[in-house]
Amino acid sequence: MGSGDHAPEGIPASGAWPIHLEDVTVRYPNGVVGLRGVSLSIAAGEMVSVVGLSGSGKSTMIRTINGLVPATSGTVRVGPYTVNELGGRRLRQVRGGIGMIFQGFNLADRASIYHNVLVGRFSHTPTWKTLLGVASHTDREIVMRALDSVGMLEKVWGRAGALSGGQKQRVAIARALSQEPEVMLADEPVASLDPPTAHSVMSDLKRVNTERGLTVLVNLHLMDLARQYTTRMIGLRAGEVVYDGPASSATDADFEAIYGRPIQSRDTLGQ
Repeated sequence: MGSGDHAPEGIPASGAWPIHLEDVTVRYPNGVVGLRGVSLSIAAGEMVSVVGLSGSGKSTMIRTINGLVPATSGTVRVGPYTVNELGGRRLRQVRGGIGMIFQGFNLADRASIYHNVLVGRFSHTPTWKTLLGVASHTDREIVMRALDSVGMLEKVWGRAGALSGGQKQRVAIARALSQEPEVMLADEPVASLDPPTAHSVMSDLKRVNTERGLTVLVNLHLMDLARQYTTRMIGLRAGEVVYDGPASSATDADFEAIYGRPIQSRDTLGQ
């Protein structure tokens, strides 16, 4: 497909999607530059971590990939779509194939876990059904399978507000899975969790990648988590890519390039 081409109307592209950024710069209205000439390619089905300090451009990159933040220049392609050339209904349609997981969970605490996860089906549901809260048998099955895959099925009718942080993040993963996406983006999904819970959530994401073959891109503060759960690591600093290679072989020098200071003990890294 040429630049700007789309999948046929109503027919989603099948399988996991690759992600391509070509010379992407993001400049916010206040003049702050979030990304500076970033070029990278992520293969369909790959699990990649993006590491860096707060303000390094990690969140900007993920939000540019799904069209929440427009690219000032360059090209952003996800699967067969050129995201930065889309708007309105077409952009919403593409986002239906991109699952998003946030640090803050973004759940409705007063609603049941079932209804929180059902939200993930809305991109595939006619507007009138969404407004009336009508779920098809297929939608209900997809929601139950998604909850089962993250070990939360037994709590399906409980209120989201009664869950622990780790449980909330699992429900957020189930909500994204219920979209049946081709790409999963996770923006600091474990930053507010204690280390054991963080490892549990990262294991869930790794299993999603392995069992479903989804392309997974996850923002992390810590290189140790990147090394343990992803095969490839991208290091960002001040909006630029300063490392892109195997997560397992990143060196102390790479750490210094990403974080701007000498590597210290594992205790300092919160592990």
